[in-house]
Amino acid sequence: MTSAHDFDGVIGRTVAESTPSWPTPKRPRAGAPNVVVVLIDDLGFSHFGCYGSTLATPTIDRLAANGLRYTNFHVTPLCSPTRAALLTGRNHHEVGMRSVSNFNTGFPNMRGEVSTSAATMAEVLSAEGYATFAVGKWHLCAMENASAAGPFDQWPCQRGFDRYYGFLDGETDQFSPDLVADNHRVEPPRRAEDGYHLSEDLVDRAVAMVRDTTSIRPDRPFFLYFAFGATHAPHQAPTSYVEKYRGAFDDGWDVARDAWFARQQELGVIPEGTALAPRNPGVEPWDSLPENHRLLAARLQEAYAGFLEHTDFQIGRLVDELAAIDQLDNTVLMVLSDNGASQEGGPFGVLHEMKFFNFILETPDDAVARLDDIGGPRSHTNYPWGWAQAGNTPFKWYKQNTHEGGVHVPLVVHWPTGIAAAARGTLRDQFHHVNDLAPTVYELLGVTAPAEFRGVPQMPVTGTSMRYTLDDPAAPSRKSVQYFEMMGHRALYLDGWKAVTRHTPGVAFDDDTWELYHVAIDRSECHDLAGDEPERLAAMVERWWAEAEDHGVLPLDDRTIELFAARFADGTVHRADRHYTYWPPVSPLPAQAGPSIGGRSWDLDASVDRPAGAQGVLFATGTENSGVSLFVLDDRLVFDYNFFGEHHVAVSDVPVPVGQGVLGVRFRRTGTGGTASVVIDGAPRGTVEIPTVMRVISSVGASIGFDHGSAVSERYEAPFAFEGVLERLDIQLVTPRPDDAAASEALSIMSRQ
Repeated sequence: MTSAHDFDGVIGRTVAESTPSWPTPKRPRAGAPNVVVVLIDDLGFSHFGCYGSTLATPTIDRLAANGLRYTNFHVTPLCSPTRAALLTGRNHHEVGMRSVSNFNTGFPNMRGEVSTSAATMAEVLSAEGYATFAVGKWHLCAMENASAAGPFDQWPCQRGFDRYYGFLDGETDQFSPDLVADNHRVEPPRRAEDGYHLSEDLVDRAVAMVRDTTSIRPDRPFFLYFAFGATHAPHQAPTSYVEKYRGAFDDGWDVARDAWFARQQELGVIPEGTALAPRNPGVEPWDSLPENHRLLAARLQEAYAGFLEHTDFQIGRLVDELAAIDQLDNTVLMVLSDNGASQEGGPFGVLHEMKFFNFILETPDDAVARLDDIGGPRSHTNYPWGWAQAGNTPFKWYKQNTHEGGVHVPLVVHWPTGIAAAARGTLRDQFHHVNDLAPTVYELLGVTAPAEFRGVPQMPVTGTSMRYTLDDPAAPSRKSVQYFEMMGHRALYLDGWKAVTRHTPGVAFDDDTWELYHVAIDRSECHDLAGDEPERLAAMVERWWAEAEDHGVLPLDDRTIELFAARFADGTVHRADRHYTYWPPVSPLPAQAGPSIGGRSWDLDASVDRPAGAQGVLFATGTENSGVSLFVLDDRLVFDYNFFGEHHVAVSDVPVPVGQGVLGVRFRRTGTGGTASVVIDGAPRGTVEIPTVMRVISSVGASIGFDHGSAVSERYEAPFAFEGVLERLDIQLVTPRPDDAAASEALSIMSRQ
C-alpha cells in the first residue's frame, strides 16, 4: 500500500518488523502569549474615560494605566470593512469588503465576504497550534448566506475559529438577540424579564471557552476575538446602569465637549495646540434647543452612557477571569473601536432607529411621551448628532466619513509580560491603522503569514507591524501612507499630511472638493491649507488614485441602501418569480435571507391542519419595537402591523375552521400607506388600513410557526408557537417597491448628513 501522509516510519508484515512514528503537531513556541482583541462598536475617540470623557470606564482605564494608549490610531469608517482589515492585515477593498457585508456589487472590492486569498488571523494562528474563539458580532458573511441553510464557508468556524457564539448581522436586540452557536441558531438562555442581556451572555460564553482550553489543553495558547454588539444601536442596558446617569447630561453637548476636550489636553491624548473642531452642520447650540429636544437628547445620551459602562463592566469580568486562571499577564489584550461615533440617530435622536431608515423624522415632541422606555427592551434608540460629535471630540464628522471623526479611534494595548514596567501607562503617538494589528500579532508571536493557504495563493499582508512602538515611544512612525474610502468619501494620509473630501451622492467624483490638513500639528482638521499649498494637494490626490489602483478600491461607488436590491440578481436565495415556500420546522431567518416584504405588496398563505382550540403564530418578522405578525388567537385569525409601537390590527370576522385550511394575509401598498386583509380559504375576512408602510421593518428577520425573540404583537407572549400543524407557508411578493429610486436617493442623502 501507499505510505500514509506524514508517516516516516517503517511498515512491515508485523509490528515486530515495523517502526512507528508520530507526526509532530504544530505548536507555538514556549511561552507564546495568548491574544485577545476586544472590539467595541460605534465608539468615538473620546468615549473612554482615559481618552477624555466623563463616562465611567474603570476597566478600560485600568488596562490603559497598566498598558499603552495609542493616540493616533485609525480604522475604516464602517464596521464590516474594519473587521475585515483587522482580521486579515490587508486593506478592506482588496479583500472584498468595501462596505457592509449586506452588499454585493458584483465587483471584487464588494463581495460581502472576505476573500480566501486573505487568510484571517484565526486561520493563520490555528495552523500554528493556537485555540481560536470568536464571540459577538461577525458581519463578515453575505447576509443571504447567514441562514440555517448556509452556505457556511464564510461563517466564523469556517474562517479559522474553533468555536463561535454571537450574531452574524450588523446589529441585534441586546435583550432578544438573534444568536448562533458555531454553525447553528440557538435561543438566548433567558429572556429580558429574567434579567438577560447579550453582553453578559457573550462574556459567559467566552469565559467557558477559555476555561475549557486552558484546563484541558494548557499547552495551547488561545486567540479570542471578542466583538461586542455594544455600543452600536440599539442602546440598551440594564435599568440600573441607565438610571445612574439621570440628569448627568442636562447641561448638553456643548458643555460636555468643552469638558472632554479640556481633559484630553490634560491627559495628553491630543497634541498640544490641537483645536476643538466647530460644530458639524445640523448640530445646534444646546441652549438654543426647545425643551423637549433637550429632554430627549439628554435621555438618549444617558442610555448610551449606561450601555458603555455596562460593557466596560463585562470587559472587567473577562479580565478578572483571565487573572483568576493566571493568563492575564501573558495575554496581549487590545481594546479598540471599529469606527467613530454614529450619525445614524439624525439631528434629534430616535426612540426607534429603524425610523431613520424609513425616512421618518421622529420629532422630540412625539418621543418625549416615552422617555422612560429609553434604554430598555421597548426602545431601539440612537443619540443625536450633537452627542455623536461629542463622542468624537475633538474631531468633526462621524462614522461613514473619512474625516477624523469617522476614522480616528482609541486603542489600548495591555500585556504585562511584554510591556516594560516603566512604559506602562504611557502614550504612543505614531500613526497606525487597523490593518496593522494582524502583522503586529504575527511579529509578537514569531509567526509568518503564509504565501499559500489551503492551496490558495495569498495576497501580501499590507499592514505594518506596530511591534516597535511597544519599546520606543519616540520612534518615528513606520506607517507613512494610508488611503481611506467609504461610499465616495475619500482621504489620504501621507507623512503627517492628510487630503480629504466629503462626497455628496450624485456629484461627479472629479467635482468633489478636497481639503488639506497638516495633521501632525492640526490633528482635528481645523485649518484647511488647500488654498495655501495647491501643489501638495494635487500631488496627494494623484497619490490617492495610485493607492486606489494598487489596493482594489476602484470602481468608486456611492450607492448605499439601493444595493440591497442587488441580492436578487442571481436568483438563488431570492427566485426570479419572488415566490418563497417554507416547509416547517424552519429555523429563524436573518433579514436578508427571507422575503423582502417591506415597502411593497405581498401575499402570504399558510397551509394548516388545526385541531379545535389550537392557536399560535404562523409568521412573524421583527420585534416588539417594529414588525409584522400573523397568528391565530381565540379562534380568530389576526394580523398585527406593529408600526414602531402603533399596532394596526385586522381580526377575522369568522372563527378559524377546524381541520385543514389555508390561512393568510393580502397586503397591498397604496401610496405611502396600505391595506391588509386576513384571508381564510381564499376569502377576505377582515381588513385594516395601514397609514404608513414600513420600508425597512427590522434588523431581526422572520420566524415561521412561532415568534422568535420579543413578541411583535402585544396580544401574546413569545414564542407563542402554533399548536396545530403548519404544513407549508408561501409568500409571494406582488410588486416592486414603487419608491425604490426616490427612497434610495433620500436615504443616501440622509445617511451622509
